[in-house]
Amino acid sequence: MNTKKEIRERIEALRAFMQENGLAAFIVPSTDPHSGEYVPEHWESRKWISGFTGSAGTAVITLYNIGGLWTDSRYFLQAEEQLKDTGILLFKERMPETPSIPEWLGSVLPAGSKVGIDGWVHTSTDTINLKYDLKSYDLQLTITEDPFAYIWKDRPSLPDNPVHILPLAYAGISVQEKIQEVRDLMTKCKGGSTLVSALDEIAWTLNLRGSDVHCNPVFISYLLITADQATLFISPRKLTPEVSAYLSANGVQVKDYSEIADEIAHLKGESILLSNETNYALYKTIPPSVSIIHAPSPVKYIKAIKNRTEIEGFREAMKRDGVAMVRFLMWLEQAVKSGEETEVSIDKKLYEFRSQQDMFQGISFDTIAGYQAHGAIVHYEATPESASTLKPEGLLLLDSGAQYTDGTTDITRTIALGPVSEAQRTDYTLVLKGFIALSQAEFPNGTCGTQLDVLARQFMWKAGINYGHGTGHGVGHYLNVHEGPHQIRMNHIPTPLLPGMTLTNEPGIYRAGEYGVRTENTMLIVESQTTEFGPFYKFEPLTLCPIDKTPIRTEMLTPDEKQWLNEYHAHIYAQLSPLLNEEEQAWLAKATCEI
Repeated sequence: MNTKKEIRERIEALRAFMQENGLAAFIVPSTDPHSGEYVPEHWESRKWISGFTGSAGTAVITLYNIGGLWTDSRYFLQAEEQLKDTGILLFKERMPETPSIPEWLGSVLPAGSKVGIDGWVHTSTDTINLKYDLKSYDLQLTITEDPFAYIWKDRPSLPDNPVHILPLAYAGISVQEKIQEVRDLMTKCKGGSTLVSALDEIAWTLNLRGSDVHCNPVFISYLLITADQATLFISPRKLTPEVSAYLSANGVQVKDYSEIADEIAHLKGESILLSNETNYALYKTIPPSVSIIHAPSPVKYIKAIKNRTEIEGFREAMKRDGVAMVRFLMWLEQAVKSGEETEVSIDKKLYEFRSQQDMFQGISFDTIAGYQAHGAIVHYEATPESASTLKPEGLLLLDSGAQYTDGTTDITRTIALGPVSEAQRTDYTLVLKGFIALSQAEFPNGTCGTQLDVLARQFMWKAGINYGHGTGHGVGHYLNVHEGPHQIRMNHIPTPLLPGMTLTNEPGIYRAGEYGVRTENTMLIVESQTTEFGPFYKFEPLTLCPIDKTPIRTEMLTPDEKQWLNEYHAHIYAQLSPLLNEEEQAWLAKATCEI
């Protein structure tokens, strides 16, 4: 745990770097050179400089004893606490009163000031837009070296963890087929080559997995695909003889990770297909003779639509995860009566149950176990110092997931540990109504997640309630638990929802200082029907875990909503009961009985 004094000392070290380079401000994002949401410790510079540990946010440090941190509603309460006494102000994103970073800098910096960034950790698109926006406030953007290479004395080194092969029995499609599909899309876009920089896209394309990022089975690398070559840029220390032979057999050349900039600088050919998420430093090294075709990464869209093998893997992984969840919930029901369990201890117990399942590879994100008031902190992470002791009363919000060789899970259940208030019951039921409405959706081809988002919020809105996070995100196949490009959220995400995509359904209500409620399933988009108006799609629930019925105000549910819940619970029992012993079956039968 960093002290406030340490944070202030780090900020002063950055200010010394800024003075040496004639900068009035420096912008520190949460990302790495691969535009990752979750990054290796080596690139956790924003966390190091600010003390804010959330996964999303941008810190801005000025020379004038003031700084700011912009983050979204998932982290408002957490950021407010962690930024106290650091001199860094909290700016709440998407709130009407919140200025943009250029707007705020324009108000606190003298005209003509220089604002610095490290081009390796900013995308080309964001950098170009930032340069334009700063100019409108008479500020100048300057690309510098990475300051943390100088001021972060005990900075973690880049990991050299070994890469391993994901067998075709779980991947479903060979490396050669995947690369050819990428080349076909390149050709359609008139690209002579493409640079894949997102780590999960590289892992998926090559049917490889790693452990360089906490909870995400990826490895640090770049992949350059041309019409007749595929080259992986990676530290050779990460490659076992088996993996090296595997890459060679699949026609993939290997070069050192550090050679990527030189390779791009000497690129031959007429054009390159480049994602807007490519970092600015590599974007600027492309020779003038090579035209840049700006387009989304072709891998992103191919990967999002799961193949048959991946879909079956998800279903099997969900069964094993469901068994672990049932055993945990059964244990929790009795354990909470002791008065000795905490948010940390139950996290460890859930891990224990999951680790007993076949093909378990670890958790897919840090568990959020928030009891009562902590449940209102959307991305709360308990520590031994902060952990609440559970009592046989009130609500526990438990958001967790696992990585299995054949799939990734993400599930949230809000559990009544004993008596709950009428207000809690009402909020719990409003969340459930929205969750069911989205689960029941049927929609025509061409529909995007933004058009469905209101289904989950409609009942809350009528009660004057809303939540600030998205309603759903894609889920990778034994990959990142957050996967694009499809989402379900209020702000416009144009990607159409198509059969084979996996995504979550997770509405919530959060009462600061009191409690939080969220219910979440992972779902699969499947075909529903085809009419004279074209194809229609619907959702298949993949998650197999009972929804706590005790906090439900059943009088608020319609007969149709009750029927959906009863059918979902019957499905859970049918899928999981053969995998359980008699005592566990009896518990599950009660947990899934009709209302």
